[in-house]
Amino acid sequence: MLLRWNSLVSLGDSFTEGMDDPGPGDTYVGWADRLAAMMAETAPEFRYANFAIRGKMLQEIVDEQVPLAISLEPDLVTFCGGGNDILVPNSDPDALAEVYEVAVADLRAAGCDVVIFTGFDTRATPLLRSLRGKVAIYNTHLWSIAERYHCRMVDLWSMHVLHDRRAWSEDRLHLSPEGHQRVALKAAEVLGLADDDAWNEPWPTLEQADWVTQRKADLKWAREHVVPWIGRQLRGESMGDGLAPKRPELLPLARCTEENYQ
Repeated sequence: MLLRWNSLVSLGDSFTEGMDDPGPGDTYVGWADRLAAMMAETAPEFRYANFAIRGKMLQEIVDEQVPLAISLEPDLVTFCGGGNDILVPNSDPDALAEVYEVAVADLRAAGCDVVIFTGFDTRATPLLRSLRGKVAIYNTHLWSIAERYHCRMVDLWSMHVLHDRRAWSEDRLHLSPEGHQRVALKAAEVLGLADDDAWNEPWPTLEQADWVTQRKADLKWAREHVVPWIGRQLRGESMGDGLAPKRPELLPLARCTEENYQ
């Protein structure tokens, strides 16, 4: 199959950077790298850049990453942001969507095809399920933006396979390697690169822990992951402070891999 796109730039936060899908050294792989590898299989000269940095808020992604992407004139851009904003108390999904739409309009005006992502359904995650209504409002805006600007959509909300705990890392905020692979396969399907529904393959049967064990795990998770996150928010800190993008140039995939994973 002849690939329609010869270059990809991925924009976003920790989801697109690839946490928690460990790569060589201190790097992460993630769904975007996995998708790029799939695309490169049919296009040896395929080029890829990833500007995503963990902890970035939507406005930061729009101000810092979108202009860089436009300057590189890629065929395809994946754009996901707003998840960190949604976690902040009193954040406004309507206002976030307005910021998001301006960025999408700029990318489309520059001639880029754009793939966008809904937010995850937080129903199965303690403490985060209270955000479900806010995520749903934001997702509705994103679907409208996708329709207005003819973008392709990866609907993470509808991926029930991600409701399994094995799709998530220990912090329950970032995908596991298998979770990232499922998202990469779904994105490939959305782009017409696959049609085998592999992303939705059922998980092997797993014995469920009893109620007490689950509650103990929930408390441990809140103590080790949620409380530190709240502390960083109160101090105005981010996990991404001082970090540079892992793939800052639009390079052939093999060369980019060699330079960033040594």
